[in-house]
Amino acid sequence: MADTPSRWGLLGNLPILALALASFGIGTTEFVIMGLLPDVALDLGVSIPDAGLLVTGYALGVTFGAPFLAIATARMDRRRALLLLISIFIVGNLLCAIAPDYWLLMAARVVTAFCHGAFFGLGAVVASNLVSPQKRVQAIAFMFSGLTLANVLGVPFGTAMGQELGWRSTFWAVVAIGVVAAIALYFALPRKITNVTGSLLAEAKSLGKVQVLFAMLISVLAAASMFSVFTYITPMLQEITGISPRQVTYVLLLFGVGLTAGNYVGGRLGDWRLMPAIIIAFVMLIGVLVVFTETLTSFVPAVITVMIWGVVAFALVSPLQMRVVSEASDAPNLASTLNQGAFNLGNAGGAWFGGLAITHGVSYQHIPWLGAGITVLALLFAIWSHLLDRRDEIFIESGASA
Repeated sequence: MADTPSRWGLLGNLPILALALASFGIGTTEFVIMGLLPDVALDLGVSIPDAGLLVTGYALGVTFGAPFLAIATARMDRRRALLLLISIFIVGNLLCAIAPDYWLLMAARVVTAFCHGAFFGLGAVVASNLVSPQKRVQAIAFMFSGLTLANVLGVPFGTAMGQELGWRSTFWAVVAIGVVAAIALYFALPRKITNVTGSLLAEAKSLGKVQVLFAMLISVLAAASMFSVFTYITPMLQEITGISPRQVTYVLLLFGVGLTAGNYVGGRLGDWRLMPAIIIAFVMLIGVLVVFTETLTSFVPAVITVMIWGVVAFALVSPLQMRVVSEASDAPNLASTLNQGAFNLGNAGGAWFGGLAITHGVSYQHIPWLGAGITVLALLFAIWSHLLDRRDEIFIESGASA
């Protein structure tokens, strides 16, 4: 199923561009709720921590919906499966736009989330097989660039639209994005995409490998670190930094620029040396989050820190996704999808943990300490996993020399 990129590189690979467009829509609907938390809370008569549970609900929908949809679509043609998933996305956002109360909005978010993990998981495998082996992490990163552009364009403009026209207008705009993405996927994806898969029992055994489990655990912790802070970024900036809602939009824009740069850097570093790149990123992330507790009180330092945070945090995404796919080579589709569930389990846990801390009196200024602590755990597991790699390499080399 490999399709060598044109002289324009990945930009000339129309299927990957279509996947990136779809990931833009999915990323917008996932992240824009953070910028709209005060508006949603006020309109629906709930507290900000309760509104924050909309992030948790979405993430849990991804976590538990991903395995179900991965199994349900395991025997489907890859193109047909991706089109089915983007259709679920469109319907879910339509329900969000018309939901009359908090609980129905929560249910609609969960429906929307069902397609998320399976789409990114399956899309990542398809993207990595459309290019030469030495560019696979970059191909995954290019697909995920839609997710980062969602933070550059979708989230800031979606937040601004929601503040001016009401938060429901943002979800109507996402529905339109979904329709355009579905049309692009229909025309750009190859008619026949080979689906290499064994029995579900054999795939399940592959997922039980220690390094696969380590990779997914690290993904959970990486996402929990980010979302324990990012879920509450709007009230943090408004109450501690003292900026206006309109200024928050511009800060989110810069954060998205950071995510985009980090996604590019992560793709390059991941194709260079995968685990060392992950370990270096975690070390830098700890430092950035610790510094954020101090810079949050001043406008310019806070904005700079937010942007750097975005770079470092998203440099981890495509390398972690490739780590799971490479370690679970007998079950790449299922493993890639489940890793998206792992990311979103971390999203849910991080949002919940941050909300719990705020409810029990932790100030918004000290929330980044939570993210830093979680990142330390992720770093320790990443080092452990890398040491296991080195041990296996030494064992193989000693066996070969003998």
